[in-house]
Amino acid sequence: MRNIKLMIAYDGTGFRGWQAQPGQVTVQGVLTEVLEQLTGSRATIHAAGRTDKGVHASGQVVNFKTQSLLPPEELERACNALLPPTVRVNSAEEVRPDFHSRWDALAKTYRYRIFRGRVVPPFLWKYVQHDSCAMEFDLMAEAARHFIGEHDFTTFAASTGLEECDRERTTTRTVYRSELLRVQTANSRDSAEEWVYIVRGRSFMRHMVRKMMGTLVDVGRGRLAAGDLPKLFALRDRSKSGATMPPHGLCLENVEYADPMNSSIKGNEIS
Repeated sequence: MRNIKLMIAYDGTGFRGWQAQPGQVTVQGVLTEVLEQLTGSRATIHAAGRTDKGVHASGQVVNFKTQSLLPPEELERACNALLPPTVRVNSAEEVRPDFHSRWDALAKTYRYRIFRGRVVPPFLWKYVQHDSCAMEFDLMAEAARHFIGEHDFTTFAASTGLEECDRERTTTRTVYRSELLRVQTANSRDSAEEWVYIVRGRSFMRHMVRKMMGTLVDVGRGRLAAGDLPKLFALRDRSKSGATMPPHGLCLENVEYADPMNSSIKGNEIS
């Protein structure tokens, strides 16, 4: 049995998220169907992150087990020939048998984009949240730094939908980077900016990044102070955070693993 790792990108606009659901079009579902056509068997595909409906990915990592002898480069080519153009396989490789895209991930980086101009260019609207209202960038940038470190993120995560799961889940997370950047938007008629929130952490709970971003927006609008964030952590009450921001501004940008060169298999050897 071979273990295949794929690096994929997708436009999440037309999907009900990553995870397969009966009667719904999902990224996992579409990819599963294509791989079954190519390998002759239905594989379970594991992803580094289960993105929600409408969330995009430029650096998603998945793995699956197969008995197919298709070379990785042929698998990559064939997948891209059969997948919809909104899903692309950027690389394929055989990895060690115990590699798992989710459990082996050391860090993930997400990006949330807010377009600050008056009119959103038509080729950007699916990937940015438009907000041209008055907000204080410097206060938001200051608040973003409070997320760095190990904290209980209960206030900044959505419910799983099951009370028992909410009670039993671990809500402590470690964030390595939390930074708000100003980026000039290319080809914008009014020389608009994007405010791009970059957050890198070990793992994230449901809606966590979108609620963190919503809290930063509340700081920018004066509804919260940057110094309120430590109090919000202590409250452990998700009703006290900012709103959950719309999904289309969010993108899973990168997933990191230890010693990636040591996970690949070339021929019959683990390199």
